[in-house]
Amino acid sequence: MREFHVRRLAGESEWAAAQDVRRRVFIDEQGCPPALEWDEHDTPAARAGACVHLLGLLDGEPVATARWRVVALAGAPAAKLERFAVLPAHRGRGLGRRLVAAAMDDARRAGHARFTLHAQSHLVPLYAAFGFAPAGAPFYEAGIEHVKMVLTGE
Repeated sequence: MREFHVRRLAGESEWAAAQDVRRRVFIDEQGCPPALEWDEHDTPAARAGACVHLLGLLDGEPVATARWRVVALAGAPAAKLERFAVLPAHRGRGLGRRLVAAAMDDARRAGHARFTLHAQSHLVPLYAAFGFAPAGAPFYEAGIEHVKMVLTGE
């Protein structure tokens, strides 16, 4: 059985691997303009503190990535989950669900119990299975329909 685990990025070589996954999924596959994919939460300073980047490894091979950061949700701190990406060849095996669970677990270990994210519309059921609920009308980011979702535990 193949081993999949998710961990916080460790060093520039893992950052390069996470960038490669994101480039292949968001830019190459989904057509996101590079100027929209890479933002202030990807800078070395952000990666060193304010924004947690995760890497999913299958038998040691980088195949998935995600990030989370602290935002305000209804006036209180929450973890915003972002940039979930699994390489196409590795989809359909539950790695995306495991990546979401790992990101939430990492944020919980940092003290967060409230979450928000912008789900691509076709992935709403995935996040709903974790208890997220839609919060507003669909909108477009990078030309792709999204839905804001929240999980407050209240």
